[in-house]
Amino acid sequence: MPKVVDAAERRLELVEAVWRVIRRDGLEQASVRNVAREAGLSMGSLRHYFASQSELMVFAFRTVIDRIESRLAALEPEPDPRRRAQRVLAELLPLDDERRAENEVWLAFTSRAMVDPALRALRDEGYQALRAGCETMITDLAAAGLAPTDIQAETQRLHALLDGLAVHAAMRPDIHTAQGLAAAIAHHLDGLATERSARRV
Repeated sequence: MPKVVDAAERRLELVEAVWRVIRRDGLEQASVRNVAREAGLSMGSLRHYFASQSELMVFAFRTVIDRIESRLAALEPEPDPRRRAQRVLAELLPLDDERRAENEVWLAFTSRAMVDPALRALRDEGYQALRAGCETMITDLAAAGLAPTDIQAETQRLHALLDGLAVHAAMRPDIHTAQGLAAAIAHHLDGLATERSARRV
C-alpha cells in the first residue's frame, strides 16, 4: 500500500526545510526549487502543499508566530508578576536551539517584509502582539509595586530591550549567550523595582 502522508505534518517538514535554507544560505536562496531539494521532494510535490513561493514564505513566517504563542499558552500559571514576566520573556528570547532558529528566521522575514505586503502584515501582527505583551507585563508589575507607573514609557523600553537582545544574539551568539540574555532580562526587571522604590522616597 502507498504510504499515507499527513498534509499538516508535511507542511511543517517543508517549513523546517525553509528555515534550514534561510539560516544556512539566506532568505534569497529560499526558492521553491531549493526548498524542495532541501526537503528531498520534487518541485511538483512541494507545489501540492504550497501553490507558490509566496504562500510557502507566509506559512513559514506564520509558523514562527504560532510556535511562540503555543509555548506561551503552555506556561504554568504563575501568580507572582515578577516570576511570570521572567518566564514569558524567556520564551521570547533565543535561549536554546529552537528559539535561536525562530529568532534568525524572524529577523530574515522582517527584513523581507519591507518589500512584501503579505509578510509585512505578519510582521506588524507580531510587532503588535509583542508590544501588547510587554504592556501587560509592565501593567502587572506596576500594579504590584514592582515597576514605575509610566506604563507607556516602560512598555517601550522593555520592547526595545527585547528587540535589541534578539538582534544582538543573532549577530554575535558567541558574545550574547543564553545566560547573558537571561541575566540582562533579570537585571532589567530588578531595575524596574528599584526605580519604583526610589521614586517613592
